[in-house]
Amino acid sequence: MIKKLCLIVLVLLNISTSLAGTRNPYVSDEKHLMYGKDFIYVGKLCGVDQNGDKFCASAVAIDDHNILTAAHVVNKSRSCFVYFEGKKYCICNIVVHKDFNPAEFGIADIAIGYSEESFGLNFYPDLYKDDDEIDKICCIAGYGFYGTFRSGAIYHDGQKRGGSNRIDSIEKDILVCSPSTLGDKKRTTLEFLIASGDSGGGLFIDNKLAGINSCIMAIDRAPSSKYNEESGHTRISTFVPWIIKYKK
Repeated sequence: MIKKLCLIVLVLLNISTSLAGTRNPYVSDEKHLMYGKDFIYVGKLCGVDQNGDKFCASAVAIDDHNILTAAHVVNKSRSCFVYFEGKKYCICNIVVHKDFNPAEFGIADIAIGYSEESFGLNFYPDLYKDDDEIDKICCIAGYGFYGTFRSGAIYHDGQKRGGSNRIDSIEKDILVCSPSTLGDKKRTTLEFLIASGDSGGGLFIDNKLAGINSCIMAIDRAPSSKYNEESGHTRISTFVPWIIKYKK
């Protein structure tokens, strides 16, 4: 059971470009930048909310016209668009899961959106449908702040980064990951934790979309993706029927 305070903090407000995750301090940032380029189906999601404030986060294309993102990113959006490979697409017909409640952590933090114009990508990830995620090695990508597990996420440059981790547990349909310490057998080569701006990006198992980046959990109410913090990712396998129902 998660004992840490859970905070959804991964959407960036009042900026024009999205600002991705923290890493093992002994691994160069360049490796995560290079790895991030493999995730052509993870895009930069931006828009304006009902108060007129700009926001930026991340999204995942699941076919030529549909994206998935975190519900807390678009729940109050007035307009929304996504960039894939430098091209801008307008997102309309956004559907937020009916059970999403910003006051309740870990409940249905997922939304789907539609683009009339085809993204035209050469690959889209299948949805992960199995219930065996615990202890699986996963890949994570998004457009967020970056830094190390020591410094926290303190820099931004608008670039996509990717990395890996291992699923520690599942809580309230949230896949939970954490940074490992030196010598820990669970450590992965490009260990990575999401940060602000990564909301709506993806967590992948065997090239399938298994999670949507949702939150960072921290005891001190100031999550920055450091050691002793955890990331939460909305569990796709729970929501496959809902996704199929609402995608166009």
